[in-house]
Amino acid sequence: MSLQENESLAELSAEAHTLLGQHYQQEPSLLASAPGRVNLIGEHIDYCDGFVLPLAIDRHIVIAAALNDSATVRVRTMEEAEVIISLNDPQKPEDPAWANYLRGVLNGFRLRGNWPLPGFNAVIVSNVPVGGGLSSSAALELSFATLLEGFSGTKLDAREKALLCQQAEHDFAGVPCGIMDQFASAFGKEGHLVLIDCQSREPALVPFHTDELSILVANTMVRHDLATGEYRKRREDTEQALALLGKSSWRDVSLADLRNHEGRLPEVLQRRARHVVTESSRTREAAEELRTGNPAALGPLMAASHQSLRDDFEVSCAELDLMVQLASDIGPAGGLLGSRMTGGGFGGCTVSLCRSEQLPEIAACLAMGYERETGLAPQIFSTRPAGGARLL
Repeated sequence: MSLQENESLAELSAEAHTLLGQHYQQEPSLLASAPGRVNLIGEHIDYCDGFVLPLAIDRHIVIAAALNDSATVRVRTMEEAEVIISLNDPQKPEDPAWANYLRGVLNGFRLRGNWPLPGFNAVIVSNVPVGGGLSSSAALELSFATLLEGFSGTKLDAREKALLCQQAEHDFAGVPCGIMDQFASAFGKEGHLVLIDCQSREPALVPFHTDELSILVANTMVRHDLATGEYRKRREDTEQALALLGKSSWRDVSLADLRNHEGRLPEVLQRRARHVVTESSRTREAAEELRTGNPAALGPLMAASHQSLRDDFEVSCAELDLMVQLASDIGPAGGLLGSRMTGGGFGGCTVSLCRSEQLPEIAACLAMGYERETGLAPQIFSTRPAGGARLL
């Protein structure tokens, strides 16, 4: 079966409960979860004051934990060896790299004054694909921050918690991400997408109640690492282009401004700027089409988004382009309204808007075509908009 089954949040929680008993012989006193996210449209503009339209997916990271009467945090995942973090020492990035997301969140709680924290043992289980552009890192940060809320007796504002986790990723993982991933995981709500104004940092819920449509995610199984530098280069390109345009915010830049500066911006920066301006406009238009009950209009917008990411922002790759082309070949007649790459790029996933009744046939067609061309078996699953980070 090409359409992958999803392990439910209840099943993940039960697995975490069992693993805590196996590794630490304890019953959990707290269980925290946070979802991954997929971005329907609005890519690489959350750090450019743009608009983005993600949704929390029904794939989660769950942490089960119990106090251990010490000044240490002991953490295990399903695959990794135990990590021991001292609560007496200042946090700093160190090996293993995945635990730096936890250290960064701990550092945020210390800086915020929610200290000292009690020591605890924890196990982490997940069904969010790693390296697929579905924000497994943000889900890890938000689930851990939610756990720390429980142990510290503190309830952070969702925006404050998301920003704390974003800072952790900047300082401890070396990824200068925008706010989209953490905001989607924090503000997600069942049956809704989250339109985020990345200038004002205001989220607005966009209804997605229809059962006739589903979001289909296709993981190309080509992994990327945003800390390798390409993400940072794109962000630097946008900052340099904005400075040459003489503007303080991308919200003040229009296509007319770009035309007026044509020839004065280096060609690469002209293309980067064009993507930022047009992608933000496409995102606002997509949100309005969903609000007014016209989802079919998203097809051309998603196609234009992918083309812009491929040609102007240069963050796509052959595998992503192939998956989008296969989706385009299916088209509306086959129940596929639109498709594009999603996430940071250089591998990862595509996102498609599909007719729910035709999901199995669409998934089978994508899987067969992709494997025939690449020799890789993709992971393909459908999702509905899910709720955000919370204690279970």
